Amino acid sequence: MLRFFASLLFVSALSAADLVITARYVVTMDGSRRIVENGAVAIEKDRIVAVGPAAEILKTHGAKPRLHRPDAILAPGLINTHTHAPMTLLRGIADDLRLQDWLERYIFPAEGKNVSPEFVRIGTDLAVLEMMLSGTTTYTDMYYFEEVIAEATRRAGMRAVLGQTIIGFPVPDAKTPADALRRTEAFLKQFAGDPLITPAVAPHAIYTNSDETLRAARTLANQYGAPLLIHLSETRKENDDTQKQRGLSPTQALEKLGVLTGRTVAAHGVWLDDNDIATLARRGVGVAHCPSSNMKLASGIAPVLKLLRMDVALGLGPDGPAGSNNDLNLFEEMDLAGKLAKVSANDPTVLPAAKLFHGHHRRRPRARPAERDRVARGGQTGGSHHRFSGRATGRAAVQRLLGARLCLEGCRRAGRRRQWPRGGPAARAANARSGARARRGPRLRRAH
Repeated sequence: MLRFFASLLFVSALSAADLVITARYVVTMDGSRRIVENGAVAIEKDRIVAVGPAAEILKTHGAKPRLHRPDAILAPGLINTHTHAPMTLLRGIADDLRLQDWLERYIFPAEGKNVSPEFVRIGTDLAVLEMMLSGTTTYTDMYYFEEVIAEATRRAGMRAVLGQTIIGFPVPDAKTPADALRRTEAFLKQFAGDPLITPAVAPHAIYTNSDETLRAARTLANQYGAPLLIHLSETRKENDDTQKQRGLSPTQALEKLGVLTGRTVAAHGVWLDDNDIATLARRGVGVAHCPSSNMKLASGIAPVLKLLRMDVALGLGPDGPAGSNNDLNLFEEMDLAGKLAKVSANDPTVLPAAKLFHGHHRRRPRARPAERDRVARGGQTGGSHHRFSGRATGRAAVQRLLGARLCLEGCRRAGRRRQWPRGGPAARAANARSGARARRGPRLRRAH
C-alpha cells in the first residue's frame, strides 16, 4: 500500500482548488489529533487550504486534477533532524566499529579521496529519494559542498536546513577552518530567504574544532540569524576526554564558550547529565535523537525521558546513511526510540506509539517575536518547535506535499517501467542505489 505524506494546515477558505487529494485516512495535527476516514486535502497555489471529509472538500473545493488513493494514508510529512545526506554513496564501506575508529580509519580518509561536488550531488539525489519514500519531507543536514546539496534538494521539492561543515583539518571543500568559515558565510548569503532552504552553520564537534573556531561559528550564525548545528556528547569518550582536558562536560564547555547562545540543534546528546539537560533547556537548544546510530555504534542510550521532563525540544534523526545507520527511515527511528525508552526505563508504558507519531506538544514552542516568521517558513529546525517526529505546519506546507508528489510520480513510473527513467538525477540515484556506477559519476576509491 502506497503511503502519501503531506503537512496539513487548517484554514476556513471555501473556493476552487488547484488539486484535491483524497485518501482512505487523513491524519491531522489538530488539537484532538483527528483521523478523518475517507478524507481529503485541498491545495490552492502554494497553500493547503482545507482538510476534512472527502465529500465535503470535493463539494466546496472541487478540483481537476484530483489524486484519488482509496487505500492510502495521507499524513503529515516527517522532519529528519540530523543526517549527512551524500553519505549514501559511502554505505557499506565500514561497519561494526566504534565511532572514532569508523571516522578516523575509514570515513575521513574515504571522504578525502572521493568527495567532490559531483559526488555530493549524486549522493544527495539518492538520499532525497530514499527520504521521500519513507515519508520525510524536510531534513537537517551537515556535510560539505552544501550549496550543491541545496540545489539537489530544491530540484526534489523538499525543504531542508543545511549546515555547512566547519572542522579543524583539511576537508574536500576547505583546507582550513578559516576557509570553511568564509565558505559558510557565502552559503548563508546565497540562500538567505530561500523558501525551501534554510542555510545553517555547522561546526562538527567540540573535539574537532578549536575554541576560536567554535566562537567564530556562533558569531557567524548569530550575525545572519542562522541555526547552528553541532554533534554533542555522542560517546563516552567525547565526554571523558573533554572532562579531562577542561574539567567540564562538552555541554558546559560549549556554554562557557558562548556557543549555545543562539538557535542551536545538538545531535545525539547520549551522555548528558542533569546539569547539561538543564542548560540545554534554559538555552532552548533542540536535541536530535538518533537511536539507530547510537545502537549500531554502541554509543549508548540517550536520556530521552529526562529531556522530555525538562521540556527540551526533541527531534528524530537517522544520522548518516553509512556505517552509523545505513538507511534514512524515520519510521524505524520512531520504533527504536520508543523501544529504547521502554527498556531503559523498565516501563512498557512510556513513549507510546501515538506520542511518537504525533509528536510531543505539551506547550507552545519558545520563539522570540523576531523568529516567528522564520518559524512559519520552517526556519527553526530539529524539532525545537515540534517534538519528536518533527511535525510542521505553516506557509511551506505545500512544498512538502510537492516533494511527496515527486516521490509518488517516481514510484508510478518505476512500477510501470520497472526502472527509473533514463538520465537525470533520479536515474543516477537509482543506479547508485542498486550498486551500479552512476552515469558520469565518480568511481569510489578505497581509503586504504
